[in-house]
Amino acid sequence: MASLKSWVSALRPRTLFLAVACAICGNGMAYSTGKFSTTVCILTILTATFLQLMSNMANDLGDYQHGTDITGHRAGPTRTVQSGAISPKEMKTGIAVAMFFSMIIGGLLIYQALLFIDIIYIVLFLVLGFFSIWAAIKYTAGHNPYGYRGLGDIFAFLFFGPVAVVGTYFLHVHTMTFQPWLPAVGIGLFTAAVLNVNNMRDMENDRASGKITLAIKLRNAGSKFYHAILTFGGILCFIVYNIIYLNEWHQYLYLIASVLFLKILWGIYRTKDNKRLDPYLKQTSIATFLLSVAFTICINL
Repeated sequence: MASLKSWVSALRPRTLFLAVACAICGNGMAYSTGKFSTTVCILTILTATFLQLMSNMANDLGDYQHGTDITGHRAGPTRTVQSGAISPKEMKTGIAVAMFFSMIIGGLLIYQALLFIDIIYIVLFLVLGFFSIWAAIKYTAGHNPYGYRGLGDIFAFLFFGPVAVVGTYFLHVHTMTFQPWLPAVGIGLFTAAVLNVNNMRDMENDRASGKITLAIKLRNAGSKFYHAILTFGGILCFIVYNIIYLNEWHQYLYLIASVLFLKILWGIYRTKDNKRLDPYLKQTSIATFLLSVAFTICINL
């Protein structure tokens, strides 16, 4: 039976900063409109958390199934299924448990929404919920996973950006407006940046195992330039949001957190050995979380 330490390793708690960041961003914007539900806030954060945990476990299992971690070139944390710390059967059970809680909490969110929005939006949220679970599992697990075809960045951007942030905002205000889209795109770009760091770090291992990521397609120099586009694009989204929707100077203070992303970008450009990029993965996740929290505070001052 797998130990608690092994399960903590498989769940990869450091990635939860990113999952919670998108929920906080959507909840924060909703609060600024005066239309806010504490219940929706809690449920959206829990949904994002369980989807991320499910994705982490599916990723661990999927890379084991496809032999990605047996090349001898892996630079990241030791995978629990590949190392034997958790059996494939136990990991499938863990995924099923996370999926169960994701569905229950998501169902509660939709039940809350039934009281306020049209049936067409209920159907839309049901579809998005299904595809969120599908995307969490099919990143590396199962037959022909999209993460092995260079599509991981697109799905990370969509589901941790527009889907999560705009969806959270809508569940509070019950109307679709342009207001949440710029921060949603910004968070999505930062999420893609986290995945890009991960893929740059694992480039040698992925190439040896036949896993095709966008980083492999872009190669080293291209991946770093792509990371710069994601970084500056994400920051620009928040700046434009401020220009359109905010008036007070102190509501710009959260942009000081942008310095963290620039520092990370500088560090990535200076790193010659991709295997040494691992710390920047956690740093980018935390920077996204801190920006989201600071953004929420400043726009509500």
